[in-house]
Parts: sequence; C-alpha cells; structure tokens
Amino acid sequence: MLVVLDTARAVDVGERVTPTLARLADEGTAFERAFAAAPWTVPSHASMFTGTYPSEHGAHGDHTYLDGDLRTLPEAFADAGYETMGVSNNTWITEEFGYDRGFDELRRGWQYVQSDTDMGAVVRGECLEEKLAAARDRLFEGNPLVNAANVLYSEFLQPAGDDGAARTTDWIGNWVADRDDDRPFFCFCNYIEPHVVYDPPREHAERFLPPEASYDEATAIRQDPRAYDCGDYDLDDRDFELLGALYRASLAYVDERLDRLRRALEDAGVWEETIVVVCGDHGEHVGEHGFFGHQYNLYDTLLHVPLVIHGGPFTGGDRRSELVQLLDLPDTLLDAARIADDELTGQSRGRSLHPGGGTEPREAVFAEYAAPQPSIERLEARFGDLPDRVYDYDRRLRAVRTTEYKYVAGDDGFERLHHLPTDPGELTNVAADRPAVAADLARRLDRRFEGLERAEADGEVAMTEGTKQRLADLGYR
Repeated sequence: MLVVLDTARAVDVGERVTPTLARLADEGTAFERAFAAAPWTVPSHASMFTGTYPSEHGAHGDHTYLDGDLRTLPEAFADAGYETMGVSNNTWITEEFGYDRGFDELRRGWQYVQSDTDMGAVVRGECLEEKLAAARDRLFEGNPLVNAANVLYSEFLQPAGDDGAARTTDWIGNWVADRDDDRPFFCFCNYIEPHVVYDPPREHAERFLPPEASYDEATAIRQDPRAYDCGDYDLDDRDFELLGALYRASLAYVDERLDRLRRALEDAGVWEETIVVVCGDHGEHVGEHGFFGHQYNLYDTLLHVPLVIHGGPFTGGDRRSELVQLLDLPDTLLDAARIADDELTGQSRGRSLHPGGGTEPREAVFAEYAAPQPSIERLEARFGDLPDRVYDYDRRLRAVRTTEYKYVAGDDGFERLHHLPTDPGELTNVAADRPAVAADLARRLDRRFEGLERAEADGEVAMTEGTKQRLADLGYR
C-alpha cells in the first residue's frame, strides 16, 4: 500500500503533528533524508511511478500528461498477478492525465459518485443556491443527477475540513474487508488535505493556532499562492504564522485518517502481511524564502519529504540517514515483493532501499523543475503586468544535494550554492566564495542529466471544465 500525503514536508511531521506516522516510523523504517525529484504533484508522482526524472518521463509544467512510453509501478504489479486499486484526491493524478495505467480501478476520492465533472469544487464555501445558479451549464456537463449528488455530498455530508480523506479511508477499508480475491493487492492512495486551501476542522486548527488567534481570523486569510507570487495581494509574518498553523492542523487531520486506514487493515487481517509506504510527494512554502505554495524553486522546503516504510523487512524501528529519493520506490517495492520486472527496473534511475539488497548508498540526490505551472503567459492573462521577479521564474532548474552542499542551476545562468551544515535553511549563497565546489557540482549535474533532454509534448491535454475549476481551487491557475 502506497499512501501519499500530498504536500507534506518533512520539517512539520513528528509526534505532535502526525503521531500515527511517528508510530509507524517507530515500528517500521524511517528515511530521514528522503527527497522528491520535483517540487510539485505531476512530475513527482510520475517519478514515483516510473523511477525516472522529469526530463525522462516528460510530465511537467509544459506537458502535464504522463505519456505511455514508460513502464509504471501499477503495471508491474498488475502483470505480476496483483489486484491493483487506487484512490486519488488530487485532480492531476487521474485517468485524465494518464495516471490510470496498470490500475484495475483508479477512483476520484473527492467525489461521492464517480463522474468526469466535479461540481463540489464549484460550490465549496459559498451559498449553494447562488453557486448552482451560476454553474447551471456545468451542472449539465455529463450526468446532472450524478453531479447534483456530488454537490449535495460535498456541501451537507462531507466532514468539515475534509476533501475526500474520510470517504477514501472508508472506501479502502470496505474494499479490503469485502474483497474475495485470492490475489495479493497493490493499493495507491493520495490524501490532499495538506494542500492549499488549508481548511482543517476547527478543533484541529485550535490545537496549533497561537492563543490570541481565532479560527475565524486564520481561515479568513486569502489563500491564493499565484496571486501572492504575482503581487496581487500581500501577506505579513502574522498571516504566515496563522497559515502555518492551519497547514499543520491539516496534516494532523489526515494523520488521523491514516490511523483509521491502519485499523481497517488490521480489522481485515492483512496488516501483518502488508508493506505500507507513507510519503509526501513534495513539500510547501508557507512564507519561507518569500514564497507561498510549491512552485518556481528547488529549496529543501519543497524537496525534503517524509518517507516511512512498515512491514516485512522494514519492521523494527530502524532510522536511516542516507540520502534517498522517492524515485527509489519502484525498485524498492518490486524487491520487497520479489517481483522481477526487467522493463521497469531497466528504465529506473532508482536504487532499492531493501535492507538486504546490498545497494550502495547514494552520494547525492537530484531534482528538476522543468517548467513553471501555471505558465508565465497564463499568469499574464490573469494578472496583467507581472513583477520582474516572476519573469525570472520562467526557467528550468536542476539541483544536486550531498550531505554537505546543495547546488541549484538554471538554464538562464542562475546558480546557488549552500553549505548545509552551517546553512540548513539555504539562506546564504556561497557560489562566488567557493567556485571550485560550485564547478564540481555543476559537472555532477551535467553527468547525471547528460542525454536526458526535456521530453517533448505530444499535443495538449484536454480538460473538462470541472477539472479546470478544481485545479484552480488548488492554486493551479
């Protein structure tokens, strides 16, 4: 079972915020230096599914679709005789964007009834009657009865602060309990509550808000990362303090769903024979480095993610400090399941993390930001004239990180070098002071990505209006 806590960054997980994950780490194996290959959902999931970098799999800001040229982890399990099921609460990770290959079924967890149209996002937080009137045309996109059922569920039955996690957990629990299939299973789950908009239940938020702050004050703060980046509005230190509290409360809420998922597996009698992987797909900026959200850069705030594996050879409370990547998961899970899939392992840039695998630890980890999402053209269409700094973000970035240094280079000549033992927050650029180190790491980047040109986009991805609206609600506009 592969569980992705969307937008979970390593710095905020722990006993206080995510006690279920902490317990899994104490009983299983915690990878304390795990890094994503990209700072946002589409390329990061594609790397987890294929074991390749964004340059190879081609799913990024210029082309948000995972093409069929590469083998995926679900395909490998399906061909090995596994039942393959998935529930995604992130709109990007659906059949619409090519992520269903290999799944017997890939459900949209935020929907009460499966539909190509997402009406719930249209009315969330607004007057139902007014929003339904404004969205009349979209209501009849597809099956109007199905769309209306999803609206009613999201407005009146879905728990406050929940964006599909409760229903997803219940569905997986029922599926595991009721399945009469003799085959083993591979199950993928994406929980999205820590993603913008941070709107945790009141009781969770009040655990993390400062004593003098109210839930209403915190939830009234505008959460529109691209508008903030483009100077459309300002946020001060107080705003980010409260937003950070809401973010941690959202993590705490989804951690409770993780506990219920564990109990469902225990009740079904399969917990002891299931390898469970829990990770973030990328991190988040909540004011750090002047950013809000997870675009435009490759700071560790976006790349350093939690990774815990429990079950089988990963049981015992081990804490491993070597550098690892999320794209190591395909090799690791195939190794743990004793599945030989030459096509997947042959294309993969990953290394098995199996404790008995004898794999040499990495000397460095790598990441890419292939193109901004949304594009600069879309930002201009929305906001008009943009601040000069936004135009600087229209570039490809690549990063290499060792235990001592982090080096980031752009295709426009941009470079940053950080000495991590003395500058863990990546605040001081020492590239000019240590040119030999920068040059050596630049050569290492070139060697890693030599011959890996940016994959070409083969046509545009057609999105339904419901998908466009939900992505807008998640800050992708």
